[in-house]
Formats: sequence, C-alpha cells, structure tokens
Amino acid sequence: MIGLPFGVDINHLIDDIRIISWQAADVLLYYSNLLEDSDDKRRILKNNNEDDPVTLADLKVNELIIKGINEKYKNINWDILSEENVKNSLENFDSKNDWIWVLDPLDGTKDFIQGTGNYAMHLALNFKGKPYIGFVLLPNKNQFWITDGKKTWCEKRDGSKQKPILLKNKNLREMTLVTSKNHVNDVLGNLIKKINFCKVEIMGSIGCKIASIIRGESDIYICLSLPGKSSPKDWDFAAPESILKAAGGAITNLDNQELSYGKNNFNQGGIIVATNNRKTHGNICCEIKKIIEKNEIYPF
Repeated sequence: MIGLPFGVDINHLIDDIRIISWQAADVLLYYSNLLEDSDDKRRILKNNNEDDPVTLADLKVNELIIKGINEKYKNINWDILSEENVKNSLENFDSKNDWIWVLDPLDGTKDFIQGTGNYAMHLALNFKGKPYIGFVLLPNKNQFWITDGKKTWCEKRDGSKQKPILLKNKNLREMTLVTSKNHVNDVLGNLIKKINFCKVEIMGSIGCKIASIIRGESDIYICLSLPGKSSPKDWDFAAPESILKAAGGAITNLDNQELSYGKNNFNQGGIIVATNNRKTHGNICCEIKKIIEKNEIYPF
C-alpha cells in the first residue's frame, strides 16, 4: 500500500478536494449559463484558437483548485501540473517529486462552449508517474467521481452516493463504444466501421466518456491519434484512468501496456483503449490490433 506524503490523511484530503471541487462546479455552471448570451460569449472566450480554445472558466477553475491545494497543504512535498499553467508558462515544467497533482480545470472546452453539458474537471494525484487517487467532476450531471486508490464511487452535491455499474463479459462487437464529438479523424472512423460495434455513442470530454463506462452506459472508448498530429495530454487521462481502474476497468495502449506520465511533451499519443473489464481488456486490445493490421488502418 502506497503511503501519502507525510502529514496527509487520505480522508481529510478527499474532504478538502470535495469542497474545492463543488466550488469549481459553481464556477463552471455560472459561465456555462453566461455562454448562452452572445455578448457574454465574446467576453468569456480568451483566445481565438478554434482547435484549442481557452475560456475564462478554464482560468478561474485553474486558479481556484491550485490556490485551494496550496493554502490547505502549504508544506507538502508535491507539485501541481496544470494544463493552463503549461500553456501560459515560458518555463518547462520540471519536477523531481514523486507526488504530482495533474489538473485539467475544464476538459471538453469545445463542448462547454457549445452548451452540450459534456465537460468535466479532472484532478489526479500521481505517484512516480502513475495515477494514485483521482477526481472527475461532471457539473452538468451533478456527479463527482472519486477514487481513494482502492475503490471508486460517485457523489452528488447532497452527499448521496452511487456505485459503479460496469457491464462485463461482452465480446467486441457486442460492446457500446463511446467516442469523441469534436476530436474525430477518418482513420478512427474507419476502424469503428470495421469493428461494427453494437452501438456508438458520441460524447465530448474524456472524463465524461470514462464516467459513462463506469455508469454502465457504454463499454469501451478508443482514442486514436495520428502521427504528427495533436494528441491528448497527461491531464486528459490521469484522473479518468484513476477512477476507471479502481472501479474494475482498464486503460492502456493498444499493446496492453500502462500509460506513462511525465514525458517532456506530456503527450498520450498512439492508440489508447479503455474498457469496463480489466480481466478481458488484454484480449480486446489484441482483437482490435488484429483488425487494424488486417485492414491496414493505422501506420504501426
């Protein structure tokens, strides 16, 4: 059993993150409502990058989470890696600490702007490059997914709890795939057609997609990044991975190898597969790889 840094109690830590996270939910819901007005929308958008937009909500939640952790835990030997700080910093993030918080204050910014409700806040505490505990907040669904490293559960704002419902023992073609709304490419589309899933759900935010697997609404998620193109980052996957693995699912690359965090560019490229059953996950990855190789879909 991994021990948290000296002076940190897991239950107290979860209590503190819970309070901060529901404050973040209020911020996200507030700006989400404002985005319905075109004048407010122009004020809330902080850049003109359609592929990688940043909103005032991203920045406010980023500040709230980091300030909350730093004020509550002033002398703890850990660092905070945040998407927004990496974007805005002229210096490279270089930490030698074993413990690193990995934060995405608003995953699914495009969906947030479009008003679909499929957005999330991701926060994970990594130990030696692996997610240990994690939190995925879905404000629009009033859901806060938590793992203490052993188990995963969901809380609503009133404190009521929900357990994971992972649907298991399906073959690949019996599965419901949850896939991206705003990050699609023809190669992934071709793969999905070749597999011929039972059902395909379209959804923004990796956190929302992984939560849908844990709720039992879908079975599998495939992320496929093309060589030389943009790919997801550490903050996109750390928290979702933590809650899925503790719930009994798995998330790896196509070769069934665990994701590696803390690389220089923070990229999580290639093909990543998340499923609802760690026992059958390796076989599912192998089957997908055979379909890719047979049809020459992806450049290995």
